[in-house]
Amino acid sequence: MTARPPIFYGWRIAAAGAGLQFIYAALLMQSFGAYVAVLAQEMGWSKTVLAGGAAIQSIEGALVGPLLGWMIDRVGPRIVVQTGVVLFALGFLAFSTIDTVAGFYAAVTLIAAGASLCTYFPLSVSLVHFFRRHRARALSLMSIGLAAGGLAVPVLTWALETFGWRHTAQGSALLILVLGLPLASVVRRSPAEVGQAVDGLPVGDGPDEPARADVAPGREFSAREALRTQAFWLLGIAHGLALVVVTAVNVHAISHMKESLGYSLQQAGFVITLMTVGQGAGMVLGAVLGDRWDKRHVAAGCMIAHMSGLLMLTFASNAAMLLAFAVLHGGAWGLRGPFMQALRADYFGLKAIGMIMGLSAAIIAIGQIAGPMIAGVMVDLTGSYRAGFVLIALMAGFGSLLFLKARRPT
Repeated sequence: MTARPPIFYGWRIAAAGAGLQFIYAALLMQSFGAYVAVLAQEMGWSKTVLAGGAAIQSIEGALVGPLLGWMIDRVGPRIVVQTGVVLFALGFLAFSTIDTVAGFYAAVTLIAAGASLCTYFPLSVSLVHFFRRHRARALSLMSIGLAAGGLAVPVLTWALETFGWRHTAQGSALLILVLGLPLASVVRRSPAEVGQAVDGLPVGDGPDEPARADVAPGREFSAREALRTQAFWLLGIAHGLALVVVTAVNVHAISHMKESLGYSLQQAGFVITLMTVGQGAGMVLGAVLGDRWDKRHVAAGCMIAHMSGLLMLTFASNAAMLLAFAVLHGGAWGLRGPFMQALRADYFGLKAIGMIMGLSAAIIAIGQIAGPMIAGVMVDLTGSYRAGFVLIALMAGFGSLLFLKARRPT
């Protein structure tokens, strides 16, 4: 009887990465807007001040990104991810004790540092080393954790209303440690560490001896060489514009629905859950078909969907428009997001992919900072999210053109 071959270890990393992404999305990324709504009411802080917390997360990413890329290339992603889990938990413990804006910013800085070290960036570096022909599929499957985390937003909002934000933050710290550390231990640097080859091919059919011509690697760029290409900058700026929309929605959508549209915190959380369902559907679609499509064209189309979805949210006068927002924005985010690092690995190879992703993070962070700040400043100035959201939607439309121009370097 023939023994069943072992499951390719790369899929185990994708599953562990999905778990870590779930923790991050459920407790921070998808839920930060709920904390904003609660803190604005209880502490009396302005939307600009609270949006500054999201900006700190992005600034930290810009500063740490190149260093993080250097660390991953040299010590491997597992140690980086394990360290990040611990810092992520400590950040939530610190957050549960804050009473001042300065304390809020300090706690968010620690949370952001931990999140950077244990989520999408290092996990993506690990996966692109394990996969070539199924790279988009693996990254999409890992990112399903982000969508699943959004399904927990109603639970988080219930906890905030039932137990208060301090106890919710303390419980989050415990969950991060208990669930995150075992998942982090699964991460590896390359297939060679577990005696396997890229894509689970027989040893010897890896990157040095590709089994098929259609998966043969292209040129391997150093970080310096990548910086000299037009594609690096176009991808970075377009990706940053996508995150202008994503971070603005994550921070301000719940407040907009609660304050401008008259929905309760729980109802707004339900809309975010629907958005997350759309995000998950986009990720599943990317996992099934992503490696068959031109990722650049898919990203351009997703930017149009981001723009349309945000306009639906901005001018929503009924539940159908909020549903359209959830489907368009969520689906675009889920489909486009995993393609970003797959595009970079396809374009620049794996020789210095950690540093290349880290340098890209510094560019992307500008968009992450701008989204919440634009919306926060505009609502404080005008009393409405409308002007800020329309401006951000137009920026997404411009990003579509940049993706179309970002051709593979030759």
